[in-house]
Amino acid sequence: MDRLGRSIKELITGVSWLEHEGIGLKSQQEVIDTTLPSGKLTFHIFAALAEFERQLIQERTQAGLNAARARGRVGGPPKALAAGKQEIYEMMGISKPTLCAYVRQVQSASSLDDTYF
Repeated sequence: MDRLGRSIKELITGVSWLEHEGIGLKSQQEVIDTTLPSGKLTFHIFAALAEFERQLIQERTQAGLNAARARGRVGGPPKALAAGKQEIYEMMGISKPTLCAYVRQVQSASSLDDTYF
């Protein structure tokens, strides 16, 4: 259910479109058949539970992030270069991707040389 849409509205819109096209949704695992009234009811109940679960996960994630920030933790990857090292790009007049590509090229060339000698 939670793979079909991000909210009840998306799920209902998707199933309504399928119904308009003459297609019924049948799930063997959850025993849902939207071509029947009882199947539509079951679908809506499961959709509401899936959205509720998604909202709980979001709330818990935010609470965890806020607690980490309160302890002084900062998320995200560490900074790749210190401010002083970034001057290399400015001195050479190139961008970081250009320098990285050059370094990778030199490293791959030197590793090829090592395999032959």
